[in-house]
Amino acid sequence: MTQWEYMTAPLLIHNTKAILDNFGSQGWELVTVIPGPAGTDNPVAYLKRKKEA
Repeated sequence: MTQWEYMTAPLLIHNTKAILDNFGSQGWELVTVIPGPAGTDNPVAYLKRKKEA
């Protein structure tokens, strides 16, 4: 069975693409983005990647 590890990361609105590209290059896959606790100006990304054995 595939096992996953998960991560949450705050996203800076002015630099979202660079942040997500960086996580993608480390093997993270974006699952969703939701507003953070401080509102829509502080979105939070939820990411996953296959857990190494």
